[in-house]
Amino acid sequence: MFINFGDIPKNNNLFLDYLYEFENVAEFYKYNFRDKEKYPDIFRKILKKKTLSEFNISKLIEEQYKEFTEASEKTRKHIKLLDTPKTLAVITGQQLGILGGPLYTIYKIITAIKLSSQLNERFVDFNFVPVFWMESDDHDFNEVHKINILNNDNNIVTLKYKEDVSDDEIRSSVGSLIFDESFTDFINQLEQSLRSTEFKDKIILKIKEIYKPRKTFKQSFRELLFWLFDEYGLIIFDPSIDEVKKALKPIFLFEINNFRAHTQKLVSVSATLEEVYHAQVKVKPVNLFYHIDSGRHSIEPVDEIFKLKRKRKQFTKEEIITEINEHPERFSPNVLLRPITQDYLFPTAFYVAGPSEVSYFAQIHPLYEFFDIEPPIIYPRPSATLIEKSIVSFMEKYDLTMRDVFLGTEQLKEKILSSVAENNIDEIFEDAVKNINLVFDDLKEKLFSVDKTISDSSNRYREKVLYSINELKSKTEKAYESRFEVILRQISKLSNLLYPNENLQERELNYFYFANKFGESFYKKLYDELSISEFEHQIIEI
Repeated sequence: MFINFGDIPKNNNLFLDYLYEFENVAEFYKYNFRDKEKYPDIFRKILKKKTLSEFNISKLIEEQYKEFTEASEKTRKHIKLLDTPKTLAVITGQQLGILGGPLYTIYKIITAIKLSSQLNERFVDFNFVPVFWMESDDHDFNEVHKINILNNDNNIVTLKYKEDVSDDEIRSSVGSLIFDESFTDFINQLEQSLRSTEFKDKIILKIKEIYKPRKTFKQSFRELLFWLFDEYGLIIFDPSIDEVKKALKPIFLFEINNFRAHTQKLVSVSATLEEVYHAQVKVKPVNLFYHIDSGRHSIEPVDEIFKLKRKRKQFTKEEIITEINEHPERFSPNVLLRPITQDYLFPTAFYVAGPSEVSYFAQIHPLYEFFDIEPPIIYPRPSATLIEKSIVSFMEKYDLTMRDVFLGTEQLKEKILSSVAENNIDEIFEDAVKNINLVFDDLKEKLFSVDKTISDSSNRYREKVLYSINELKSKTEKAYESRFEVILRQISKLSNLLYPNENLQERELNYFYFANKFGESFYKKLYDELSISEFEHQIIEI
């Protein structure tokens, strides 16, 4: 079953038009992902640019894979294929969410793998390999240090490794953060919150093997993806290592030398977007960060000086150019420059993007022209809600659809309870209040001829009566809820599972909630069931 994204709350218009009315947004994107007949020409353009650059990415990847001595033959084959002139990458990426973060990270990876496979079958003159770009330099700790699962009572539980940090705190790149001994508390919380199943012990044991004190965020995240997807030939790429930064020196230097022209054009495109849609990312003067003293700082130009935000350090233009040449590892791209670095290193045919990424790619296209890099086709990732069989039975019993679920918990309760109850409480008490007001209006008018003061005082008595009616309504609702307690619990379970925190399931719940219930190989079920070519929200029964 599929649902049009337009029928799902909170989807922005730019994303919807990209999916269904591409002509409305064509000025912001070079390629229409639905125009498959043009794919071969696009592939050739991308490969031609890469041939001219004479840059070889496979050596960097082989260096990163030295620690993975058990990498599959398929992965090693894909790495070697990047040496050849007809190989293109299908890339996706994400922040290093603990235990993989929300479900959509898994969906993005599956899409990159399946899309590569389908392209290899259809376009035999080319090779396609799936790549996951780890956002190791990202510094948003609050985005990655927690997960949501459902506990034994089917309540949403947020599990955190350490508390949130304030926006004022200087934060280093998440990838380099080392788990300390308190990480065992996080694992203990997870173990206590997950329900007991036949798979739980094995899954917890594997998680403890991958995530443990003295490992970094990126090390554990990488091992997790390797465990789940190496058999499919997924290449996991870390752009934060020194050798990659050395390779990116030309990009960093070009940005510093031309930032004013870049910013002017980005601001212009963003302003045009704002006229009809929205600009996903706020444009910064320079699209680079500088890393120093365990912190990541924006670079802010003032006249001919480059200052670091929240840091008493500055460079002349000559000094910052020297710094890039001598210490490129101290620099990283911001969100708008990151795709440029990606497509400079890889011959990228497709980037698998979520709705927000689709939106910010609308701002980026001028940078591709500046850097003379051929942009990839932006391929929307699939979106899905997983429904357990017991929930399907409940929905069928009360004639519910996912569109009902997306209305929110309260409206869902109203719909179900009104269908099973003989009387509607709201209607009963609305009628009562209306009648009481009519009686007091009539009484006030008749008393006026007797005594104006008494007439006016009738409002006081009206308020007392309405207050009593309201009290009576509250007691009735409690009795009502008690009577239908089992149904209300089922509604709560349904909402928490299918629309947790009134948000799409894939944005809230972690993969291991499902793996704990359905087995450590649950990702294979997702791989088989997830459709990557419908471009609508999919309902998957599990």
